[in-house]
Amino acid sequence: MLVSPRFPMSLHETRQKLRDELEAPASLRAFGTGWISGVAGLALGLVGLALVVSMRAPGQFAMPELTALHANPWFKLGVLVVLLLGFTASVLSLALRPSKLLGTLGAAAALLATLLGGTNSTSLTPDPTPLFLGLDWFALNVLFTGIIFIPLERLSPLRAEQPLFRDEWREDIFYYLVSSFMVQVLAFVSFAPAKWVAAAAALSSVQQWVAGLPFVVQLVAIMFLTDLVQYWVHRAFHRVPWLWNFHAVHHSAQSMDWMAGARMHFLEILILRSLTVIPMFALGFSPTAVNAYILLVYLYSTFIHANLSWRLPVIDQLLVTPRFHHWHHGIEKEAIDVNFAIHFPLFDRLFGTYHLPKEQWPSGYGIEGHPVPKGYWAQLLYPFRRK
Repeated sequence: MLVSPRFPMSLHETRQKLRDELEAPASLRAFGTGWISGVAGLALGLVGLALVVSMRAPGQFAMPELTALHANPWFKLGVLVVLLLGFTASVLSLALRPSKLLGTLGAAAALLATLLGGTNSTSLTPDPTPLFLGLDWFALNVLFTGIIFIPLERLSPLRAEQPLFRDEWREDIFYYLVSSFMVQVLAFVSFAPAKWVAAAAALSSVQQWVAGLPFVVQLVAIMFLTDLVQYWVHRAFHRVPWLWNFHAVHHSAQSMDWMAGARMHFLEILILRSLTVIPMFALGFSPTAVNAYILLVYLYSTFIHANLSWRLPVIDQLLVTPRFHHWHHGIEKEAIDVNFAIHFPLFDRLFGTYHLPKEQWPSGYGIEGHPVPKGYWAQLLYPFRRK
């Protein structure tokens, strides 16, 4: 009897099997099944590969600020550790898991990164234009926040039944990718208005005084002033129908975790950032304080969206916490148009939009009727569609 030869899986079949593996039921993700090591190996292998590619073609795939790190021995050691851990975890998954897809892909990514040069990688291609895609920023972005927040969400989850790869995780990772790739455009367009204001000669004396303040004072002042501006911009995105169409994309997330904060329409990012950074640049805060705030607000935004059950009764009154911001995303009617602040609940108290019922969390997230379509490209076009 003739048996038809079994051809390798098509790309579509591989993608579907990989999706099924990543979103496997809980019984197939338990400790000892090879799922945890497979996912870790794949993630670390891809991160290592992305960093090696950015080292090989820094003019096309690396931020100038990060390119300077490529020759640093500690950076090279970090890349080496990532690749070794990725390969080791992938081999462990191959040994434990009946399905070999996660382990194979993770090991292949680590090996390919090594064949491309690994930690000895140097630039192979000239830089024809001043434009670049932030592939290295995406890799470090996901690696850094994932290492911090995935363990925290596993140890103290608000919704323990919510898996690591919950519904719509692919869309939110793609948002990370797009915003990282377009970091150059976002930074240029977002900061341009503020830098024009900062160039005003009338502000020079104020800028000199502000730049001379202690670092901690500058950092707190930046947080306060940017939050005041962001409060009103954020509120406008809820109250002005045309703006709400863009902001609705962010609120379409029906699960909250460390990835959910990345879901923002490209034009909303431009509008929001270009307005909220005006005090930061116009008043002349030092570059050290500005860079520290940018890192802090990036981590803070991830934190307040995270799937964390932490109850912080004292801090809740002073700073925005996950419970405070989760109510901003709540599906309940009383959660509509509340808790606009990003750092200080004081602004919501002052302007009548504070809502934080004691010991309670919203029952769900999203928008009534869930009108925003799924998928990045459909959500990108959503604000322009006739409603």
